Formats: sequence, C-alpha cells, structure tokens
Amino acid sequence: MGTESVEASFLSIFALISFFIYLITNKYSHKINYGVLLDRDFKKPQAFHDFAITRSGGLAAIISLSVFFIIYYLIYSKILYEYIFISYSMFFVGLLDDLKFNIKPSKRLILMIFLLITFIFTFNIKIMNIEILFLNYFLKNNFFSGIFVLLCFLFVINGANLIDGFNGLLSINLIIINVILLYLNLSNGNLEFSFLLTSQIIILLIFLLFNFPFAKIFLGDSGAYLMGSLVSLNVIITNNLSPNISSFFSALFYFIFFLRFFSLFLEKYYKKNLHFTLIIFIYTC
Repeated sequence: MGTESVEASFLSIFALISFFIYLITNKYSHKINYGVLLDRDFKKPQAFHDFAITRSGGLAAIISLSVFFIIYYLIYSKILYEYIFISYSMFFVGLLDDLKFNIKPSKRLILMIFLLITFIFTFNIKIMNIEILFLNYFLKNNFFSGIFVLLCFLFVINGANLIDGFNGLLSINLIIINVILLYLNLSNGNLEFSFLLTSQIIILLIFLLFNFPFAKIFLGDSGAYLMGSLVSLNVIITNNLSPNISSFFSALFYFIFFLRFFSLFLEKYYKKNLHFTLIIFIYTC
C-alpha cells in the first residue's frame, strides 16, 4: 500500500473521530464549571441564537488536532513542534477569556506577544521569498524578521477573532484560504504538508456542520485564536515551500484579516471622521 493510500485511510478515520469529538463536546461541554462556556449574550449585534450556545468549538478543535498530531507521527515519524507549541499556547490564551477569567485585553495581548516571540525565535520561523527588495534587506536581520513574522501572526489571530461572530463566517473564510493553500502545495508536490492542511480543512468542515446555518456550537476566543494561528503558519510555510508563487499572493491572505482589524481600529478611534479617514488611507495606498 502506497503512502498516499495510507494517508487517505488515516484522514477518513480522522474525519470520523473528529465528528464524534465535536458531537461529544457539544453534548457535554455545558457541564464544564457550571456552564461557564455557554454564550448567554442574546443582545449583541451578531447574536442569532435565542438560547445558550456552548463556546467549546475551540476545545473540540484542539482535541481533534491532538489526535492528528499522533497520526502524523505514526506516518512520518516527525513531531510538528512549531504547530504544537503555537496552537496550544494560542488556544489557552483564548480559553482564558472563554472561561471568563477577568484578564484585560491589553494583558492578554502582552501574553500572546511574549509566547509568539518565544516560539518564533525558538523554531526560527521566517518568511522567505519576499519580492520587495528593501524588505528583503531588512528581513536578513533576525530581530526585524522576528518582529515582521510576529505582526503577521497578530493581525491574523486578532483579525480572526474579530471576524468570528456570525454563524459560519470565520470557518468559511478559513476553509477557503486553506483549500487554496492545499491546491498550491499539491501543485508544487508538497504532499506531506498537504496532508497537514487537509486535516485542518476537515476540522473546520466538521465544525461548520455544527455551526451553520443554525449554531449548536461556537468557536469561542480559544477556537478563533487557535485557527488563526494555524492559518498564519500555513501561509508562511506555503510561501517558503513555493518560491514560484508570488509573495504578493500570500500577502493577500494576511490583508483580509488586517483590513478587518484596521477597519475596527478606525471605527473605534476615528468614528466621527471615518469616511474622511478611509479616503485618506485609500489615497495614500
């Protein structure tokens, strides 16, 4: 039996396991700490639910991802250290808010920055194949390169959290991005990395079954942070593995989340002059 057949078999088993993980999580997560994960805010603008919905989608996703890491090790005898450490750390940062720990957003952001910087430099995560000459010059510096990668992670993770809200909105966005990345990697013969991308698409598709059109489960901050960090790392690795693909194309994926993050910033701090500010921003671009 070829490696591709083995991968397909494991992915089928993984999809079935993930489905039952979401099913069980959806059924019993309301019992965690007297229903602390239940979303009872029915008055927020994006609320379509009339009864409490569990925000345990991130919990189910990290359990499913853990199962996949074991499967990946069984097939390739490799441990995905950067994925494991970044995904788990971002999940737990988001979980603090889901569990309603009284932590200010600024402190949560500082914790996120500290963890990301640690892992970026520990695992030497860099963005190669940048087609902007002056930026390439600066990226040769390890410190500047680390800060640049950090900003990419922060924009995607926080942008994903801002997009999350309406049923299926974030998960559909992430599925589309990962499917495009999967196609690019398959076209370039990156089969091993394509296996990793497929597992994430499976997790998102199964979540979508429970979230759209009528939500039985939400991702929560833990799920948004988790999936945001994964897609950010996916884009970086795809860019590095595919030198024949323009880096501007990869940058488009970051721009989606950056635009959402930037628009919220303008709305919050420049609400009175929002239209004028947008005109200035577009003109300068």
